[in-house]
Amino acid sequence: MKIDVIGGTGMIGSKVVTRLREQGHDVVAAAPNTGVNTLTGEGLAEALDGADVVVDVSNSRSFDADAALEFFETSMGNLRSAETAAGVRHHVALSVVGADRMLDSGYMRAKVAQERMIAESDVPYTVVRSTQFFEFLNAMADAATDGDVVHLPPVAFRPIAGDDTALTVADVALASPVNGVVEVAGPEQARFDELIRSNLAASHDPREVVADPTADYFGAVLAQNSLVPGPGARIADTRLADWRAAQG
Repeated sequence: MKIDVIGGTGMIGSKVVTRLREQGHDVVAAAPNTGVNTLTGEGLAEALDGADVVVDVSNSRSFDADAALEFFETSMGNLRSAETAAGVRHHVALSVVGADRMLDSGYMRAKVAQERMIAESDVPYTVVRSTQFFEFLNAMADAATDGDVVHLPPVAFRPIAGDDTALTVADVALASPVNGVVEVAGPEQARFDELIRSNLAASHDPREVVADPTADYFGAVLAQNSLVPGPGARIADTRLADWRAAQG
């Protein structure tokens, strides 16, 4: 099977590419640094020629509302046209658990717009919504830091290892389209502020973490379950402590 992975040289994309190649598939790692640009269309038709499945794990470099919306709408518009012309049979896209519940965030509105375009396409699809990655926990703390204090809302949180999200994306790419959403999350649920406090302590980071119900998450005011999946989600295996230990 020929599978194009858009964003195939990034953190998640490279893992998806490796997983699919290990299973014997013909995989194209499509990204600007390999000559495929979904924003300009450069190399897109050639890359999709003969493709059975397109996996889109690309992401906007900016969380700014306008920049993110322009990225996802332009990229998906070009992909949609190229996929239809190439006869692609399954479009798989990576999105965010709770994106449609965090519409105060311009980035999340852009992800929802991307999902809407996917659903309106003629190409059968599956959207994989993942919770937040272990790899980004420190960045989340940094974004919420004021001085030496990290302000985070005391809401439910269930992050996941990037490897586990990539595994789910790869498995979905080999399955039939569901024309809907598949959610995936990590095995442990905790309170957002408590998990970040524990993670910082594990790396001997002296910052204080306070539970602040007014703190936003990249512009979104969070409800109790904004960051966790609903019933029927796939639950990954890797626990945070084990992931940290594996980082050396």
